[in-house]
Formats: sequence, structure tokens, C-alpha cells
Amino acid sequence: MSNVTNVEGDSLIDVMQRAAEAAGRAILALYGTDAGARLKTDQTPITEADLAADRLIAEQLGFHFPDIPLISEESVGDRQSPPAGAHRFFLVDPLDGTKEFIGHTDEFTVNIGLIEDGRPIAGIVHAPALGESYMAVDGKAYWIVRGERRSPLHVRRMAPQQTIILASRYHRDEQTNVFIAAQGNATVITTGSALKFAVLARGDADLYPRFGRTMEWDTAAGHAVLMAAGGSVRTLDGQDLCYGKRGFANPSFVARGLD
Repeated sequence: MSNVTNVEGDSLIDVMQRAAEAAGRAILALYGTDAGARLKTDQTPITEADLAADRLIAEQLGFHFPDIPLISEESVGDRQSPPAGAHRFFLVDPLDGTKEFIGHTDEFTVNIGLIEDGRPIAGIVHAPALGESYMAVDGKAYWIVRGERRSPLHVRRMAPQQTIILASRYHRDEQTNVFIAAQGNATVITTGSALKFAVLARGDADLYPRFGRTMEWDTAAGHAVLMAAGGSVRTLDGQDLCYGKRGFANPSFVARGLD
């Protein structure tokens, strides 16, 4: 993917990073306000921060790479699948963790993933309130803090004495509790949004089970980062989670951070 550039010579991952950071600044400009919070028809929250970030990302990616289709949570509309024949497309969640944003936990992210032939091949998970970004490109994962140089990311290389499991603050269900209990004397950490993939990628946890509903734009960027760091995201029957499914809904999965 490193040879994917636009007419100005900008690499695709650099454009993705700039778009995510611009969206992050727009989100932070509304952080701590009510930001026009309301419920969508599916009863999930949306704010003006979601919409502002969505517009910025669409403008930047569309300007630099107009031939790559973009599927975003806030602009997908009634579309049920990527455009016919599109083997490469963006999946965008302009503000992942809107409840975290409203609740002022700082654990919300901007997610931009690039899918090729059903697999996440590049992505950025940007956490604007934390000043952190997690990036995957060309099979390598990086962690950027406060704009400093990129540090390589890698999952755990040895199994710990005690398994660390990540769980959602707002979406933990009984099936998740059963999974956690089956792991024995595990430690459970509650983390918001796509940051769970990032925690796995930097080697600070082992498992992230998700049995409730998620959409492809929720997971694509984090999946790319975790996979590039040596981890995996697989469905309950052991298949790699894939993208471009009709309706964009994910099945249950378990993300693993052990090499």
C-alpha cells in the first residue's frame, strides 16, 4: 500500500492521518458542551461533533483519493454494501464512542480503515482527548503520542500468568460475562471505543470478546492496527473477521493480543 499516492505525491496513510487529526480537532472544539446530542432512529446517540468530523474526513479523503469509495457510519444511508466492483474502500467512524464523548471519559476515537479484498490493510485510530494515535501501514503498527515520532507496536510475545480481558463500558452483556468466567482468574479492564484494539496492540491486554452488535466501521481501523501488531480478530468459528458484508454488521468475535 505504500505506493498508493495521489497526484501531489501524498501517501494514502499520511492523508488518512491528517484527516483523522483534523476531525479530532473539530471534536475537541465541541468537547465539554452538549454538542447538540440527540438519538438517531436506531436509538444510538449522535452529536454535532460526529457530523463535523464526518464532513472533514469525507472532504479530505474525497479530494485526495476520489476513486476510493468511502463508507461512513454517519453517511452510509440506505447503502447495504460497497459499490459493485470496489475491491478497495474506506470504512470510517468519525466519532467512535459517542457515549464516551458525552460522558467526558476521554476514551473516544476517530477511526479510518482501508479495506482491500475484504481485509483491513491500513488504518488509524486517533484518540484526540488523549493525544494518541495508533496506525497500521504495510504490515507494521505504530503508536504516536502528542505528535512525537512513531514507536513500533507489538502484541504480547508470551502468555502472562493472569489473562487480562477488555470489556466495553456500555455494551457488556451476559454472554461476555460467561466468556470472562470461562477464562478462570482473569483481570477485567473496562475501556471505551476502538481503544480496546489499541490496548491489545501495545501488549497491555490479551483478549477482547464482543458478542453484541458492532458495525464494520467500528472495527476496521482497530483491526488493521491489531493485525499489523501481530494479533488477530476472529469470529467464533475461528474465521478472520472480514469486511464488505451486506448490511455492514459484524458477527460476534474475539480479538486476541497474543502473538
